[in-house]
Amino acid sequence: MSLHFGEEEFDSAWRELDEPQLEGGWELFTENMGVKIYRLLDKETGLYEYKIIGVLSACPAQQCADVYMDLAYRKQWDSYVKELQEKEFEGHKAIYWEVKYPFPLSNRDYVYIRERRDIQVEGRTIYVVLARSSPNTPLAEKSSVMRVKDYKQSLAMETDGAGGTKVFMNYFDNPGGMIPTWLVNWAAKSGVPGFLTDMKKACNNYDGHCQKK
Repeated sequence: MSLHFGEEEFDSAWRELDEPQLEGGWELFTENMGVKIYRLLDKETGLYEYKIIGVLSACPAQQCADVYMDLAYRKQWDSYVKELQEKEFEGHKAIYWEVKYPFPLSNRDYVYIRERRDIQVEGRTIYVVLARSSPNTPLAEKSSVMRVKDYKQSLAMETDGAGGTKVFMNYFDNPGGMIPTWLVNWAAKSGVPGFLTDMKKACNNYDGHCQKK
């Protein structure tokens, strides 16, 4: 598996800020607090891939990108993080992330790679972060935690022209095991807007966090 992302992957992500690609079966799943969530059924797994489109008001785009990339800070504001750190494995870096799941479900963990690029497009600055699972990274699985081996995410952000950030996210993961439908629906309908709300608060507090470092 390549450890790098191609130019076309970055281009595809930022272009959907302007014109989300929703042909081919995408449906509007829910709209909450100005955030639209679309989903597409993955027939092979029976799970859904999601696209999230919205605006984080009063949160500058570069700061949003910095907050999203700051793993140590995320452990402070994201209550679902059990463990999160970047590690080096046989000459390349990957991120280990354990996510808390509600009892009686087992926690899930991820080993993934990511890359950020700040792209200049006709006077615009667009911040793009790509991530995907790295199943060949040699990290032993924990007996009490289920490893998520199929995960991908693309995130594109730019200013909305009013001091906020326009956001596009494309997301899929296969958590494995028997996940109740109610939990899957909750995660999409409430978890994503909740995450964006928490991220907005984290952006507002980021300068203070950086000054304490």
